[in-house]
Amino acid sequence: MSMELLGGEYIRVFYNPADAARSKRDHLEDIVTFLPWCATIDAFQHWIYTHPGHTREEREAYWLELRRRFGGIESWEGYEANHRSMWQRQLHLYEVPFYYIEYGIAQLGALGVWHRARKDFRSAVEAYKRALALGGSRPLPELFEAAGLRFDFGPDSIAQIGESLRVELLKDE
Repeated sequence: MSMELLGGEYIRVFYNPADAARSKRDHLEDIVTFLPWCATIDAFQHWIYTHPGHTREEREAYWLELRRRFGGIESWEGYEANHRSMWQRQLHLYEVPFYYIEYGIAQLGALGVWHRARKDFRSAVEAYKRALALGGSRPLPELFEAAGLRFDFGPDSIAQIGESLRVELLKDE
């Protein structure tokens, strides 16, 4: 994910300026929509497994509560049944419970590398390479540290990344 973000800065070598800008924007928009979805899925599965006797109605109500908390501004009018069950599209809930959050952690790490690279590309890439060289030999917080990142997903850390995304996405408007 880090390489996608870092490499995306050079996609203009292969595409005309308009297509390169569109590709970069689409990629960042996908990340922005993925993160709340990831949080929704993670919170939902925690609730599912800690409330094993729940009813279908309780499950649907909790899902809709999470969608209000993490969801977007889209209207589901006329599609309420689809909205209540859309969690079913996430196969991780069935196949590999509690794994999906790994994608969120990885994406936030990648965004951290990207955020650093926007300020000092060379330094960010060197730190990223140091982290990659460690492979799976160190715990995740140490890999983040080697990449020059804090293993911190609190509001302040997320706000910094969010601001970088906001600035980048508003550039061409």
